[in-house]
Amino acid sequence: MGKRGVFICVEGLDGCGKTTQTKLLVRRLRKKGYNVIYTAEPSRGEIGKFIKKYCLHGIKRVSGIVEALLFAADRFEHVEKEVVPAMDGGKLVVSDRYVYSSLAYQGAAGLDLKWIERINGHAMRPDLAIFIDVEPEVVIQRLKPKRSVMENLETQRKVREVYMKFVEKGELVRIDGNKSKEEVANDIVRVVLRFLAKVS
Repeated sequence: MGKRGVFICVEGLDGCGKTTQTKLLVRRLRKKGYNVIYTAEPSRGEIGKFIKKYCLHGIKRVSGIVEALLFAADRFEHVEKEVVPAMDGGKLVVSDRYVYSSLAYQGAAGLDLKWIERINGHAMRPDLAIFIDVEPEVVIQRLKPKRSVMENLETQRKVREVYMKFVEKGELVRIDGNKSKEEVANDIVRVVLRFLAKVS
């Protein structure tokens, strides 16, 4: 991997198995000898905690602009405090959600994608971005009764549409998330190892 590390993010709709798959990927890469860390957004920082409490699990969804600005602020802290130091140490960083989540979720709420990109201008570009694709109807069935304010069918359909635009542009690598957990994990590891072989 050279002196500088590699930054990979995993994206997807709520309930697509993203967190499970991200943690599985980290474990498998460690077994193969990679110095890898798991991280996630919203982050463990103060802004991330605020987002979880007041934005994701509030009584109703806050304004899309407020949401986007809070996520961008949290992302700035996340990159500065966690991602960059780990990469400077030559580590492989795998993030459960990143900037594409803001583009997809706040974009689905009607905000201009260019504006979301501008307020996230500080966010370093991931070396590899993966999208676990599962039908919105399927993820809604998987979600627990205590859902976040974004976990409804209409929102998830709009979110998937935005994600697919980035797949079409070649910015996200689509993984079929409708397969078994093991098959999805194998597909992700294959994509990541192929990528790492190219950049090493």
